[in-house]
Amino acid sequence: MTLSGAMLFVKDLERMTAFYTDVLGLKAVAATRLDTWVEFESAGSRFALHAIPAGTAAGITIDSPPVPREQSAMKLTFTVADVDGTLARIKAMGLPLLQRPWGEIEATDPEGNVFALA
Repeated sequence: MTLSGAMLFVKDLERMTAFYTDVLGLKAVAATRLDTWVEFESAGSRFALHAIPAGTAAGITIDSPPVPREQSAMKLTFTVADVDGTLARIKAMGLPLLQRPWGEIEATDPEGNVFALA
């Protein structure tokens, strides 16, 4: 069995696309791009952002900085060329970093989704 992809529902598709492109270096797949869908290719697997329907999104408030969603049932890990540099960029954006008791530092995206870097 191979996991071929993962998807994240988001309130602000454009902002989240910019974050995952500019900060984590993911490359959007132009051929699959829709108004409500952005897919990224990553070493044989796909990661996608799917816009929450506008009616539902209107009722969602995201603080700035966002409150980390630590109770999520899933956490993604992204491999980047420079973990420390990427964490510094995320911190400079005012997004929370989470120091874990086991020594790892995890980050949050602009909507509060917690993820790890490797």
